[in-house]
Amino acid sequence: MKQRALSGKKYQTDHGHMAIKNGIKQRGHLLPVTDLTSSPPKPPWLRVRLRGNGRFESVRDAVRSQQLATVCEESHCPNISECWGQGTATLMLMGAVCTRACRFCAVDTGNPGGWLDEDEPLKVAESVRRMNLSYVVLTSVDRDDLMDGGASHFAKCVRAVKRESPKTTVEALTPDFQGKEQAIRTVVESGISVFAQNLETVERLTSVVRDP
Repeated sequence: MKQRALSGKKYQTDHGHMAIKNGIKQRGHLLPVTDLTSSPPKPPWLRVRLRGNGRFESVRDAVRSQQLATVCEESHCPNISECWGQGTATLMLMGAVCTRACRFCAVDTGNPGGWLDEDEPLKVAESVRRMNLSYVVLTSVDRDDLMDGGASHFAKCVRAVKRESPKTTVEALTPDFQGKEQAIRTVVESGISVFAQNLETVERLTSVVRDP
């Protein structure tokens, strides 16, 4: 179930652990608490017209029926109507709570305490099959609470997709796995066609904008 909370406020997830809505700033300072219902309107040049159509609704229903997270929703991506309207989505594995708190990211921050949805590989594979995707991007939150950063679970999801949809090309847009080569190798050898990892920023600015 999607949790409704003010930005910067703590809430309890459906799985019992605490998280902070939209993440936290570095050095432990909370983001300013905002009530989105009273925010001033965005300028016309920044507004995105939502184009609901059958394909958009099909993707939305496929994702929500399996209770999956997407980076499209969790990061408040403005291109969601365009991508979902074309039948594509970036599925976010291992939940919607990240153990990092990067300043540029709107994903919730917390410590899932090792929780994983063991049925997620099957749910992801079923969603990809229902959406009839020729190309799918799988990404994930950072999971520093797991020994391998979630690499083995990520690989299980990839293998499940390939079993259900062998002709689908799978791109893995991974977290950094704290630089652990074995974790990276686990994902690389899972059956993916593309391995991607966002650098986010230059080294000089990493400590300013990224939660290492």
